[in-house]
Amino acid sequence: MSKAARVTLLVVIILSVVAWALYPRFGDIFSSSSEAGGGPPAAFGPTTTPVTAKVITPSRLENKILITGSILPNEELEVKSEVSGVITQLGFVEGEDIVEGQPLVSLKDDELRAQLEKLRYSKKLNEELEFRQRKLLEKEAISQEEYDISLTQLNTSEADIKLLQVQLDKMTIKAPFDGVVGFREVSVGAYITSSDVITNFYSLDPVIIEFSIPGKYAGEVKVRDMVNFKVDAFTEQFQGRVYAIEPRIDPNTRTLKIRAFSRNKERKLLPGQFARIELIMETIEDAMLVPTEAVVPELNGHKVYVARGGKAESRKVQIGIRTNENVQIIDGISLQDTVITSGILQMRPGASVSITSVN
Repeated sequence: MSKAARVTLLVVIILSVVAWALYPRFGDIFSSSSEAGGGPPAAFGPTTTPVTAKVITPSRLENKILITGSILPNEELEVKSEVSGVITQLGFVEGEDIVEGQPLVSLKDDELRAQLEKLRYSKKLNEELEFRQRKLLEKEAISQEEYDISLTQLNTSEADIKLLQVQLDKMTIKAPFDGVVGFREVSVGAYITSSDVITNFYSLDPVIIEFSIPGKYAGEVKVRDMVNFKVDAFTEQFQGRVYAIEPRIDPNTRTLKIRAFSRNKERKLLPGQFARIELIMETIEDAMLVPTEAVVPELNGHKVYVARGGKAESRKVQIGIRTNENVQIIDGISLQDTVITSGILQMRPGASVSITSVN
């Protein structure tokens, strides 16, 4: 006999001895079980499944999406001069509020003012000449042509004065609207041209919230929709209202650009801030909502289970808006129905249920 055969035979003998030794104990165990149970196991009968449920009542539902965007100033511009010249005065302090029409920068205008004074003297002389020529024309002492020449000289003087006055006005740069001025980029005495930035000017009340939404929501958003948003600098929530929708979907991102106004009297919102936005596209005051876990997806739609007379009843439903916790039911159930919200995977039509708690 080979060594492997001998080892196998030895193992079989050992197992046989162990089984022979334990056999009486198996009998005792089965006997005890039979006595404790009072006979053979009874057959299982119908069971009642404990479940939780929700009674359907009218609920407020906000159809909203979460996106990100940026804060923009209502108005923003780089302050530049239309003409070249030397700065003689800066009429602002960096970061201060400016009212519309307040002078911001003055350029040297001595030469223009001297020319203006010269033109005014010429105009006075031409006015006297026109007056005398008109009197002579009334007496038919001169021709109409001679009078027209004097009148043209007078009109030319007035036009030259208006032109020079416009040039003088350009030597003073004024605030075009109420706002806040930024840091200055020049100093008094500097020579600037039309390409030099003097400072930046902003209108910060209200501010603009600019963001984009997926193109599939283009038909749901409209002007005057409300937006809620937060910025990193504050924990409070701010509100705004949509005032403009870009009439074009970006072909590269397939998104629709939207802008909203938000009041900013306390200047908490600054241009360039990152905003986390909640766009409320629709508010439904009497929506029928059920928890997400209560809705069972099917091949051709969705269903829920309704508790009726202690039994589970299957209802095919049409769903609407989804939120993080609830689903809107458009059709298939009615108000005051009791929708089962737990044990859904084991539920079957006609099953006995016992409601342990109602939401």
